Amino acid sequence: MIRTALLLAGVATLAACNVHHKNPADGDGNVTIKADETGQVTFNVPFASGTVKLPEGMMKNGDFDIDGVKMVPGGTISGLNVDAGDKGGTVDIAFKAPGSPDDVRSYFASQFKDKGVEAAIAGDSVTGKTKDGDPFVITVTPAAQGSQGTIKIQDKD
Repeated sequence: MIRTALLLAGVATLAACNVHHKNPADGDGNVTIKADETGQVTFNVPFASGTVKLPEGMMKNGDFDIDGVKMVPGGTISGLNVDAGDKGGTVDIAFKAPGSPDDVRSYFASQFKDKGVEAAIAGDSVTGKTKDGDPFVITVTPAAQGSQGTIKIQDKD
């Protein structure tokens, strides 16, 4: 997942209109990427920082995948935050879904089970580990029209 976000950083760097050079020798080797529902992306990578506006709908229609498990049908990505460094990183994804929180949690738990991924429902969350052993938590709460949630993945690499 972090690798996908890093790829987005590379694309954003190439397309950015507001880029500032950074010097990795200064010890700034971390990567930060933040995107909101409107497609506004800010990034800070060892060699550059800047902002880019993704085409309308790209965030909502983003291709989401954890070990073959896709976003719940009808769900849309509403935010993304990646913080990565030499000793791992964290990916946070915000989403909205049309179903109830129980339906969304059940969808994710069932899909992970079908893919052979360790996951279980615990309270308002689905917790588990990717096939690479990275822990994740998918928290789902009620929203005005269905559910809203966050997906947090911690990468050790």
